[in-house]
Amino acid sequence: MQRIICLVIGYLCGLIQTGYIVGRLKGVDIREHGSKNAGTTNILRTMGLKYGIICFAGDCLKCGLAILITHFMFKESLPDMLPLLKLYAAAGTILGHNYPCYLGFKGGKGIAATAGLVFFMFGPVMTVLGLITFFGLFFLTHYVSLGSICVYAGIIIEAFILSKRGYWGEAMATTYFVEFNIVIFLLACMAWWRHKDNIKRLLDGTERKTYLRGKPELDVK
Repeated sequence: MQRIICLVIGYLCGLIQTGYIVGRLKGVDIREHGSKNAGTTNILRTMGLKYGIICFAGDCLKCGLAILITHFMFKESLPDMLPLLKLYAAAGTILGHNYPCYLGFKGGKGIAATAGLVFFMFGPVMTVLGLITFFGLFFLTHYVSLGSICVYAGIIIEAFILSKRGYWGEAMATTYFVEFNIVIFLLACMAWWRHKDNIKRLLDGTERKTYLRGKPELDVK
């Protein structure tokens, strides 16, 4: 039951569609422009760097909000299980971000929300490693999707090592070890599935490149 509660908490937080909200505040329905995706990359390409940063930050923070709510709800009653419950809350947030019920279940691809999961659960060192991996690949190739896909592979490895070494406590290294890593793996699979068209275009050599200082498609002040 606690797992379901945390998934629901996360899903509700994930419904805060930063990209859609930012676009609407500027009179833009982001779903009608660019890739028609409500995530950070499409906001960046369509509205510019400033709005891309706002979208990324908002989507990160909503994952942090779900984790924080879960922390205060269960820190006294289920301390050993708390990291797993936080992971379920983060998973719910990513689900809500990817499949928002009020937008026809068409949201983003969950990478910015996943960045929130890494920051608030894995800590600053792993966050920096993830950023180095992402931006290293991005600046080499200018493919956002390639960096996103590879970062998730790194998260699987990091989660396995950290949980096995007791980073989140003994229970995560023993009792909940398998479940914790299965959830991480399923999140990775969902991310790769959401990027299936990008993967096809990468293989075909037709994937669109992104430039941080590129001219946005819309003139939004």
